[in-house]
Amino acid sequence: MERYKVIKELGDGTYGSVWKALNQQTHEIVAIKKMKRKYYFWEECMNLREVKSLRKLNHPNIIKLKEVIRENNELFFIFEYMECNLYQIMKERSTPFSETEITKFCYQILQGLAYMHRNGYFHRDLKPENLLVTRDLIKIADFGLAREVLTRPPYTDYVSTRWYRAPEVLLQSPTYTAAIDMWAVGAILAELFTLHPLFPGESELDEIYKICGVLGTPDDETWPEGMQLAAFRNFIFPQLLPVNLSVLIPHASPEAIDLIARLCSWDPQKRPTAEQALHHPFFLIGMSIPHSLGEHFQDNTCSAEVDTNFHSKKECKAWYGDKESGMECFLGLTLGIKPSLGHLSAMGSQGVGAVKQEVGSSQSNPKQSLVQVLNSRAILPLFSSSPNLNVVPVKSSLPSAYTVNSQVMWPTIAGPPAAAVTISTLQPSILDDFKIFGTSMGLASQYGQGSFPFQLDNHV
Repeated sequence: MERYKVIKELGDGTYGSVWKALNQQTHEIVAIKKMKRKYYFWEECMNLREVKSLRKLNHPNIIKLKEVIRENNELFFIFEYMECNLYQIMKERSTPFSETEITKFCYQILQGLAYMHRNGYFHRDLKPENLLVTRDLIKIADFGLAREVLTRPPYTDYVSTRWYRAPEVLLQSPTYTAAIDMWAVGAILAELFTLHPLFPGESELDEIYKICGVLGTPDDETWPEGMQLAAFRNFIFPQLLPVNLSVLIPHASPEAIDLIARLCSWDPQKRPTAEQALHHPFFLIGMSIPHSLGEHFQDNTCSAEVDTNFHSKKECKAWYGDKESGMECFLGLTLGIKPSLGHLSAMGSQGVGAVKQEVGSSQSNPKQSLVQVLNSRAILPLFSSSPNLNVVPVKSSLPSAYTVNSQVMWPTIAGPPAAAVTISTLQPSILDDFKIFGTSMGLASQYGQGSFPFQLDNHV
């Protein structure tokens, strides 16, 4: 430990204290967690849940464990340094976060969770104090209660801070799943909007009362397994009516309210997984359409039934206004454009007329301009290509002959202006039955049908 020079104490917990320190050899700032109990054998150190899990998990939104040191029977964990935790930020704020900020934080948390769950672990202690932040980057930390998904129950009932504890854990279910992490995300998401906890129970019984006061009393329809568990524990739920979440969280969008309601479902089987939550419409809010593409669009609204798996051909209907057109289309084509980051700065705001088009031999007029194609039929790039925001994997279901390549703007909030589209070996007849998307788009997915506005960039 002589390599490290302690700068200041960052916090003190039940199992250890955390210090900010300087690695005098590399001049890197790190966080050192010193465990309070003694460890006399190296094997017991390496078998700790925090060590076992973090040695296997490597993700930008999960804290990095750099080194484990046992010295004089004292155990030290060397972590990458983060400036603060989410609780500290919320405590110091006098005004709520913007929905843009909340979207960025929540998306990163879900990305880290999705990776963690895919690799066989669930956290069991998600709370704002365990979400570390440096500028716009957030990372999940404190894996002391992490558990492997495949380990055999029964599990301990005392996991997570009470305010973020799922109802199945409060009722001492011995067989809870990674869905308890999703409940915690829902509670944290609500707290980001209000800066106050959604379920601030003062005891375990009061915590259940607080949950019933928001969600209403569960029954055999909303949570059949929970009713059986309560009967086994001789527990009777308080009889309360649900409260509209939009009243409790007035600044949240309808999409945010819907996501919170789904994450905080009584029944853990009805909560979306982290992977599913990443595809929720909440993360599509604020996407921007370039005016150079939008000006060629007819003012129609199209709804597409989205398959969140994105790996199989999905037949769907299209709507214009309130009427169903009867048109058949495929997700692989309607989401066929794959936005890329290349040539964005070079393209600038030249507009679609400046782009050359290369068309397959089956086209009757090889010199037809791209503007003419766009004036008659077009495809909208729906998802962001940014590596940091709103990344949704879209795999086209079309044959390779119908592949559409593009260099287009980032359809994210305050993104740069538009570039243009290059279509290669695309048979024009493929577009014959497709209309142009207008200034708004509706999506009908597993989360329900709704319309989401897309703002045009008038400065282009």
